[in-house]
Amino acid sequence: MAIESPRPLLTGKKALVVGIANEHSIAYGCAKAFHMMGAEVAVTYLNEKAKPYVEPLAQELAAPILLPLDVSQPGQLEELFTTITAQWGRLDCLVHAIAFAPKADLQGGLLNCSAAGFAQAMDISCHSFIRMARLAAPLMTEGGAMFAMTFNGANAVVPNYNVMGPIKAALESTCRYLAFELGRQGIRVHAISPGPVKTRAASGLKDFDTLLAQTAQRAPLGTLVDIMDVGYTCAFLASPEARHLTGSTMYVDGGLKIMG
Repeated sequence: MAIESPRPLLTGKKALVVGIANEHSIAYGCAKAFHMMGAEVAVTYLNEKAKPYVEPLAQELAAPILLPLDVSQPGQLEELFTTITAQWGRLDCLVHAIAFAPKADLQGGLLNCSAAGFAQAMDISCHSFIRMARLAAPLMTEGGAMFAMTFNGANAVVPNYNVMGPIKAALESTCRYLAFELGRQGIRVHAISPGPVKTRAASGLKDFDTLLAQTAQRAPLGTLVDIMDVGYTCAFLASPEARHLTGSTMYVDGGLKIMG
């Protein structure tokens, strides 16, 4: 169902969206929804190989800030926030939509996951959100909202999700603890749990097409969600109309979560 002319709930807001790889990325859906609702959006790209895919999207969004960000590279995150501080002087919204696990550790089952692979997955997929929040919070002088992307594999076994299940469980817990620590500053934190969405990252999961088909059959609404469903949810939660909502894991999955 198309959503027409969303209200400008985020007029004047400044939003940083991390994790756009291409036009199919959940992060792009978030950035587009924020832009449509009136926010000014800063976006990042992973590296020079990814830049040609992200730069046209940044232009479409009229993003005044487009910078590289590989959270595993020392200094890049700090450089990004130095630019945001210099150009904007504040921040209202942060979307963390990045995750990674080495292919062998992701596809080999949790029992066979290496210590190094687990640590790398935890650092990029979870701890980087803490680092971003630490840098973003001082810029949210009038309050704000932070979001991290999770998946139901954090709470129930999803075949082939493997190491990312424990990692996403840690990320959801991180969101709750950050919501507690930052609440008195008027900063709200949510974990967003979309149903399966066909993104580049999801393509690394074995039998993902089967999961998509099963989801469409089992979800009460009978349809798959898309990147804009996720984006509009984040945009609403970032708005003043959701000012007393924080610390939740928000399921954007057509009701799949309620099914046994």
